[in-house]
Amino acid sequence: MQEQQIIIKTLTPALLSDWLTFFDNDAFIDNPGWSSCYCQFYHDDHQEKDWSDRSGDENRSAAMQLIHQRRLHGHLAYASGKAVGWCQAAPRMQVPNLQINAELHSEDLDQVGAILCFLVAPAYRAHGVGQMLLEAACQGLVEQGVRIAEGYPRRAAKSNASNYHGPLSMYLQAGFAPYREFDDYLIVRRGISPQTSGD
Repeated sequence: MQEQQIIIKTLTPALLSDWLTFFDNDAFIDNPGWSSCYCQFYHDDHQEKDWSDRSGDENRSAAMQLIHQRRLHGHLAYASGKAVGWCQAAPRMQVPNLQINAELHSEDLDQVGAILCFLVAPAYRAHGVGQMLLEAACQGLVEQGVRIAEGYPRRAAKSNASNYHGPLSMYLQAGFAPYREFDDYLIVRRGISPQTSGD
């Protein structure tokens, strides 16, 4: 990839078309098995309907509705006017499936923002796009009123796909520290404020 300026934009209803174009085409081009997600895994009620029974069309429509309602939060990375990356991040209390995971429970949930997933088009990986999205996510969480950013990197991700939460090394480089550890993944946290986010 030739060096191009990367611009980060907060997802709004006005960017729905860009978001859909990215997800419909480039987001899962090397991992088509996950292309039906449309960032609905953490928003869908798995107790009401098994996740594997949901279709891509269902998830796409649900995502569009959440974006129109400003309830799907995150940031898009652009190069030459085209969306090439995405990070979903939102206050923990706004992500339904995080509330029912006992491993993720803590007493300060109202102060915590979750950094859920990263997607970067293959040609733009290893060029700092993920780091830029991570910092934008932290700043966005500050603006949404939380004081702690939380990520969920896997211990031994064997592929780009399995690193969808973001690699541990990226979080550590950005000032996150382990908060709780499990067999397959860690919870990492960083205090955020208007002064610390984006340093």
